[in-house]
Amino acid sequence: MNILSNLLSQPAQPNAKRQRRGIEIKSPREIDIMRQSAKIVATVLKEISELVQPGMTTADLDAYAEKRIREMDATPSFKGYHGFTGSICSSINNEVVHGIPSPKKFIRAGDVVKVDTGAFFQGFHGDSCITIAVGDVTPDAAKLIRVAEEALYKGIEQVKAGAYLIDIAGAIEDHVKGNGFSIVEDFTGHGVGRNLHEEPSVFNFRTRDMPNVKLRAGMTLAIEPILNAGSKFTRTLADRWTAVTVDNSLSAQFEHTVLVTESGYEILTDRSKL
Repeated sequence: MNILSNLLSQPAQPNAKRQRRGIEIKSPREIDIMRQSAKIVATVLKEISELVQPGMTTADLDAYAEKRIREMDATPSFKGYHGFTGSICSSINNEVVHGIPSPKKFIRAGDVVKVDTGAFFQGFHGDSCITIAVGDVTPDAAKLIRVAEEALYKGIEQVKAGAYLIDIAGAIEDHVKGNGFSIVEDFTGHGVGRNLHEEPSVFNFRTRDMPNVKLRAGMTLAIEPILNAGSKFTRTLADRWTAVTVDNSLSAQFEHTVLVTESGYEILTDRSKL
């Protein structure tokens, strides 16, 4: 697990005492800024979902994302983060997370493409991920993608002041396992704000390692279930970034930056309102 500590998603290695401290509550002014950084991320991902097609490379997507982020007066959150070279993580088919964009990696019809990106605007980050079905995918791949997105919203629906992180984890776990898929346990969601990764870790499965964090209005969380069609286990390639499924099965992921409110939640990276 040590090699995972520098990766872009939060590794599932919580420190319970540390988790109970340092969870930032954003002010109204800070939340307004995060709405803007999150909107930039949502805009880029929506545009990428509409332009991706067979024959493009993941480097093409990366160049587009960086150009658009900078045009909106932000900087890519991922580029240079612990040495990562891309503005997006682009992970295809059995690649789970942290795929490095490359001019040699071509997108083909039938691929399942995960695109994860972040934008840093006026001191705050937004973070989101989508999974794109390129052309006609298999029925099994389509179901995996559908259930991954549903699982994200099942988790988000639990968010409100007074709820607990385990409520999010349980809702995601029940939906995923009820549909016959596995949850990747090597990575979790996380707090997000001034830093790309903040406390707390946001698990997608029930575990005794999860700190019993009570949600408070003003918390901002990156909730990101990652599902595999087969085994939950992953391995990291020699590039020290790209995580893949150990059995070559497909993987899908969705992520939103979410604000905790007194009455519920606000999805800051909501693409449907663009």
